[in-house]
Amino acid sequence: MPDTAVSPVITSRSESTGTSQANAGTGYERPAVEFRNIDIAYGKFVAVRDFSLAIPRGSFVTLLGPSGCGKTTILRSIAGLVDISRGQISIGGRRVDDIPIYKRNIGLVFQSYALFPHKSVFDNVAFGLKYRNVPKPEITRRVGKALEMVRLPGSEKKLPSQLSGGQQQRIALARAIVFEPEVLLLDEPLSALDANMREEMRVEIKKIQKETGITAIFVTHDQEEALSMSDQIVVMNAGMMEQIGTPEEVYETPRTSFVADFLGKANLLAGSVTASDGQNATVALKAGQRVSVVSPRPLSTGTDITIVLRPQKVQVGAGIENRLSGRVISASYLGGNVIYEIDIGEQTVIRANSQLVGKMIPEGEAIEIGFDPAGCVLLDETGSRVS
Repeated sequence: MPDTAVSPVITSRSESTGTSQANAGTGYERPAVEFRNIDIAYGKFVAVRDFSLAIPRGSFVTLLGPSGCGKTTILRSIAGLVDISRGQISIGGRRVDDIPIYKRNIGLVFQSYALFPHKSVFDNVAFGLKYRNVPKPEITRRVGKALEMVRLPGSEKKLPSQLSGGQQQRIALARAIVFEPEVLLLDEPLSALDANMREEMRVEIKKIQKETGITAIFVTHDQEEALSMSDQIVVMNAGMMEQIGTPEEVYETPRTSFVADFLGKANLLAGSVTASDGQNATVALKAGQRVSVVSPRPLSTGTDITIVLRPQKVQVGAGIENRLSGRVISASYLGGNVIYEIDIGEQTVIRANSQLVGKMIPEGEAIEIGFDPAGCVLLDETGSRVS
């Protein structure tokens, strides 16, 4: 992971304290948000377990994972909508887990927009400012600026019912940023929009976040959203962090089989090592074929291994390495690309995302595929990356 002014992961309470002391007086900047070993439990059910994370100021961090993994619970704990059972949460170096929501300078954007239906756009956006007793002229100025930022100037007198879904989401965003919060929390804000509007709003949210310099924490189960918008992605599973890194890091070098499968639906090819010289290894796949892979360390003969192979890394046609023969069981046309599913035997199916050159290979036809020995990641028998 690239070096940053603030380490994005804190492994323990003692390590965190030591880091802060070591950096005192050396230009160290406190994280915008910091979790230290938090648990969140509902009775005997632990929704989040021993979660630690430091989020640098001005960054866009996404909590990504399937439903029920704890990502929304973590987001809501920052706002004070969920109580933590253990640990502590700090915003800008100030512990907040023991103070009420109205004393936390947090902007919130929800999936449902949560606009007041009978209030005008102006009153919706101005709500947080009026609550903070900001003078009326300043309210007018800030609301106008926020509406310009979300590209809806002149809409002050409209009601939410007069706006499209995308416009309502822009108003919700304007309301969240108008009072200049320390942190902006976005809980699956795009999931109610159609595909075209989602793509447009991704660009808008990221642009506004960069322009304002606000720290944003975004929750989604949509991998494309996470990959396209984030500075850092935190992959969650069963209440725990599986991996954190840049979009490229978590996609190209997954640490676990869960991350590999959840993010991008990788091909997971099981096999065992038949030879290894410390830099390369030969793996006998359970489907029967043998392939060569680059190994970060020597592997013992007979070691069970899983090859993580992204669909984009699978090559179709002549001149390929690690040649595998199979039969097309499905072919989906996607403009300039084709998604093939190829049966290579022993109930092993490989997914290939291939650039279309000439005609599509029809279902039922024989096909040859392959991959670069350096174009994959190896997982050991525990499902962890070989390093």
